[in-house]
Amino acid sequence: MIINNEFIQLISSHDTLNKIQCKILDIDFPTTENYQEEILNKEISEHDLNKLILLKGIVALKSQEQILKNYQMIIEFKQKKNKKTQEVTTNTKSTSNENSQQNTNISIYCDGACSGNPGKAGSGLALYKDGNKPILYYGKYVVKGTNNTAELHALYKALLLASQMKTNEKIMILSDSKYSIDCISTWAYGWKKNNWTKKSGEIKNLELIKNTHNLYEEIKNTIVLKHVKGHAGIEGNELADRMALHAIKTQSEEFEEYAYTSISSIL
Repeated sequence: MIINNEFIQLISSHDTLNKIQCKILDIDFPTTENYQEEILNKEISEHDLNKLILLKGIVALKSQEQILKNYQMIIEFKQKKNKKTQEVTTNTKSTSNENSQQNTNISIYCDGACSGNPGKAGSGLALYKDGNKPILYYGKYVVKGTNNTAELHALYKALLLASQMKTNEKIMILSDSKYSIDCISTWAYGWKKNNWTKKSGEIKNLELIKNTHNLYEEIKNTIVLKHVKGHAGIEGNELADRMALHAIKTQSEEFEEYAYTSISSIL
């Protein structure tokens, strides 16, 4: 703040200043006749402004010193309070972020299968939510597909299901295809930057990769994409695999929900 005549009137008493006020303003005490000219247009901090106002009219030096001590106590108290508030806020945000990543009550396993490569292909999914029995999907039968196309179709469907869910929690999407995960979450950025081309030649399954990558971009902040080992006894992965095989068997082009009574009857 820049000291003006109005402020000088505010802090002075009987047209003078006390000892500590003079010390803050770096002028002689007792004040001279032209002290107002000395401090006019001086720049002071907000803390000094507050001190000068609090000290107005206080004659006894001990009282002036006590006022400064009290003011310093207020400042330190506020600083400690603000620090604690910031720590609580930081910890809350940290816990919230951890929970959003760890408390994933929704998991979607996706898998593809191909009889011959290329050959008859299909995709399957197992959706786990809130501890209920998984919802199983099968479909996207292709007469002449590959393992990679089947995996990408399954991943696209998983992303689509995730995009339709209303939840504050992260949705875990799990695939045993590192190829499909890398295609949409890593390699696609470089290919897109180069106008969807790569130096080594053709990008296979390009349109499918584009569509899946675009959907991934839309919802990537709401999901966790994870690679899991295939055929390792992981229930969700095994169920998704069985659904992919069922899609080939039934030649179901559209995704359908699989009706069942027990998981053991499928595995």
